[in-house]
Amino acid sequence: MPRYFTLIEAEGLLSKVERLLRELVQLKQSYDSAGAELDRISQRVALTGGMIVSREQVQQIRMRKDAFARRLQTSVEELQNTGCLLKDVDIGLVDFPTLYRDKEVYLCWKLGESGIKFWHHLEDGYRGRRPIDTEFLEHHRGD
Repeated sequence: MPRYFTLIEAEGLLSKVERLLRELVQLKQSYDSAGAELDRISQRVALTGGMIVSREQVQQIRMRKDAFARRLQTSVEELQNTGCLLKDVDIGLVDFPTLYRDKEVYLCWKLGESGIKFWHHLEDGYRGRRPIDTEFLEHHRGD
C-alpha cells in the first residue's frame, strides 16, 4: 500500500528527491555512455569482419557499466524509500501519491520546477497534469 502525501509533506521531501534525481540522471548518462562505447566496438568488429580488440579495454568498459548499473539500482531504491514514484529518469519526473476526494491521484513534479504545482489522475499521466488550485488543496489529503 502506498504512502499518501499532502502537498506540504511532498514538498518537504523535494530537496532530497532533487538530489537523488540529479544523481540518477548523471548515473544513467554514464551507464548509457559505457553501453554506447561497447556498441561502437561491436559495430567496428562487425563492419570490418573482425579486428583486434583490446580485451582489457572491453572488460574495463563492461565493469564500469556494471558498476553504474549497481549504483543506479541503489539510487532508485533510495528514491523509492522516500515514498515517491520514479516515472522518468531522463527528464527527472516523479509522482507523489495523494488522495483527492478519496480517490488516489498523483502530485507531479519534474526536475527543475520550483515546487509541486501539478497533479493528475493515475490513468492520465504527465500529459494530463492539472494545476493545483484551491479546490484541489481543500479536498486532498495524505495518510
